[in-house]
Amino acid sequence: MARRTPPGAARWHRAVRTLVRLHRHPAPARPSRPAQVHALVAVLDEAVAAQTPADAAVAACGEPGPVSRQTARSCGQQSITLHRLRARLQDIELTEPDLVQVRARAARLLAYDLWMLRESLNLAFTLHQNPRTEAARLRLNGLGRHADDLRRLRDGLRAEAG
Repeated sequence: MARRTPPGAARWHRAVRTLVRLHRHPAPARPSRPAQVHALVAVLDEAVAAQTPADAAVAACGEPGPVSRQTARSCGQQSITLHRLRARLQDIELTEPDLVQVRARAARLLAYDLWMLRESLNLAFTLHQNPRTEAARLRLNGLGRHADDLRRLRDGLRAEAG
């Protein structure tokens, strides 16, 4: 007479095998707080450095007269750079809640910079020019306060890193 396997026994055996396999290969250690801070500071250093050419590109869109194609290329290149930095920022493994908040704030500030680049291009290369649009374009003079906010955020984190 054949022995019947009780219901759920296969599932139980599979669970035991999984636990044994996990026990043999423990999860990798999470990065320490200083390592997390240094990773954030490294990306924020690059983001702050990238703001100088982005600021210049936005300001160039607001200069009187026709806007050059080089300005459009510069805005496009700076957008690519900021998008990549924002993606790298999101890829940093963080376990500390306050550092997660810092990353979220930095990502919002970079998103604003990206928005400014796009809007500057829209104003500079609009198909239907009118006095109101032209007046708005001529008021463009850079990234503004949000660039300073990102710099201060980076400086505060750098002070913690020591």
